[in-house]
Amino acid sequence: MSEGQGALYRIEIEPNAELHDLEKVVKILRQFNAAAAGAANYQRLSVLARNDSGELIGGLLGETLWGWLSVETLAVDEAYRHSGLGSRLLGAAEAEARKRGCKSVYLDTYSFQALEFYRRRGYEVFGSLSDFPESHEKYFLWKRLT
Repeated sequence: MSEGQGALYRIEIEPNAELHDLEKVVKILRQFNAAAAGAANYQRLSVLARNDSGELIGGLLGETLWGWLSVETLAVDEAYRHSGLGSRLLGAAEAEARKRGCKSVYLDTYSFQALEFYRRRGYEVFGSLSDFPESHEKYFLWKRLT
């Protein structure tokens, strides 16, 4: 046991942490952020695509906060790639973000993923990390929505 601020605590590695514990960590951070920068108006955003059978074939997951759309994941099933589905998912997310009052969007991708896809849609690289993973690069991009 360790002590901090007069209270005892322990640190544990929990590879399969309970969802309520993960949500509590996020809540702690969001409370701190709101006190420091004002209400963020966090809202999850899920844009999903299904085929005629109702099977999920792709989607975009993210959130809106402080007037920004954060794209966390954009994925399209291999059978539907190069069909325009990714562009439609991204476009739908950007449109919803505008409705929510967002002015900009940010995301990241890897050199083996979709860098050119995002550049063709107006995204600009503002940073990168080399050898992440080894022999590849991670890119950080953004785009103004207004």
